Amino acid sequence: MGVPALATAADLARIPPERGAEVVEGHVVYKASPSFSHGYVQGQIGGLLRFGSGGRGATGWWLVTEPDVELEAHEVYRPDLAGWRRERVPSIPTEVPIRLRPDWVCEVLSPSTAGRDLSAKLRGYHRSGIPHYWVVDPEHHTLVIYRWQSDTYAVAGSAGLGDTIQAEPFAVDLSVAQLFGDLVPTAPP
Repeated sequence: MGVPALATAADLARIPPERGAEVVEGHVVYKASPSFSHGYVQGQIGGLLRFGSGGRGATGWWLVTEPDVELEAHEVYRPDLAGWRRERVPSIPTEVPIRLRPDWVCEVLSPSTAGRDLSAKLRGYHRSGIPHYWVVDPEHHTLVIYRWQSDTYAVAGSAGLGDTIQAEPFAVDLSVAQLFGDLVPTAPP
């Protein structure tokens, strides 16, 4: 009995894209359909980065939700959001999967993916040299910003509901409360 072959992008090409599959550590894994709060937060992040809270968003970036990105032969991820600096990638990447390393990725935690997002995928993003990795937690209303260093990611900043943070690598101040918007319960009058 042989060892099963490690999965690649070719294996993903045989799976309908709506299934939300990724290759993590050589294994095909499926992302659950996003909950309302997951999709809402994902949309809020994209909107705030594109347009900013005061009409001034992140310029000079290609920002996209859920692209298939091949980081290594056996690591093909579908981050919740990813971005490429236009100065480095002057035209829109059109290949599937995209083989150009993103300059930023963001994962919105969900119960079914949090373990992978905080371990195997974090390691894969680091090995691939992705300079900035954000982890957004809708349950705890937090944002953690990681910055690449040679040995591991370092926490460049973390913020909760009452905080505003300089959201590197973007020249945008983010109010964490805006990421979660209407999902945050308000106290009754």
